[in-house]
Amino acid sequence: MIGRNDLCWCGSQKKWKKCHFPDPGQQTSTKDLQNLYQKKYGIILKTPEQIEGIRASCRFASKILDATCTQAKEGVTTQELNDFAHQMHLDHNAIPAPLHYGEPPFPKSICTSLNNVICHGIPDDVPLKNGDIMNIDVTCILDGYYGDCSRMVCVGDVPKESQHVVDVSHECLMRAIAVLKPGTPINAIGEAIESYAENQDCSVVHQFIGHGVGIRFHENPQIFHNRNKNTTLLVPGMTFTIEPMINLGLPEAVVDEEDQWTARTVDGKCSAQWEHTILITDEGHEVLTIWKK
Repeated sequence: MIGRNDLCWCGSQKKWKKCHFPDPGQQTSTKDLQNLYQKKYGIILKTPEQIEGIRASCRFASKILDATCTQAKEGVTTQELNDFAHQMHLDHNAIPAPLHYGEPPFPKSICTSLNNVICHGIPDDVPLKNGDIMNIDVTCILDGYYGDCSRMVCVGDVPKESQHVVDVSHECLMRAIAVLKPGTPINAIGEAIESYAENQDCSVVHQFIGHGVGIRFHENPQIFHNRNKNTTLLVPGMTFTIEPMINLGLPEAVVDEEDQWTARTVDGKCSAQWEHTILITDEGHEVLTIWKK
């Protein structure tokens, strides 16, 4: 718990008792806090209007993700999953954010990362087979706002070790979300994730991170999933993803030299990832992307 004489969580450099507690008349205004975080950290604290737009986009991204996951069965290709998700975007006047994003431009509307692919897997015409594990990642733009989420799919009967990394990665996400509230330093997220992953004989990928999202696809803050020294305090209005990528073996990734997107484990062992977009509220946090598990 923060003490009365500790520095206030808002970054004002005042003691808590002289800022956000106990006299409302001494509180840092929302506008001042927005300006402070924009100037000091490059973090956009969202307005109520922006939050409503982001919330709607996140809900729709979750809807696309859940529907696409139900299509992921043995014999179905990831290209067919891509086409299904793409059409859902079009049917609701939404835009798939990954399509043509980056350099070189990402060629598909969703990411499908199988088995030893950590992230940024490109859908293709290879059918899913029994025992595959796969992350499906959906980011949509709805009315100009971004929603970002992903979850794992297990195809048929998966090996015990594959199920283990799927379960560990989900628990890592849930433990990270549990620590979120105003005044918590960002590095508490990485501590929660890496301490649990290590205890389960898994490793945390360092090369890819979570990120601010909502107004743009990728914003500040950067959210590292491993232990780090970022002590920036969480404040209301921050929106960001937590998306721990957990490996059965070594934590390093190798990016495909040809497509320059697909990231695989360096040792060929399985990887798993789950992702939510989170809003920091006055009381704690809100998960904006509610997918089915």
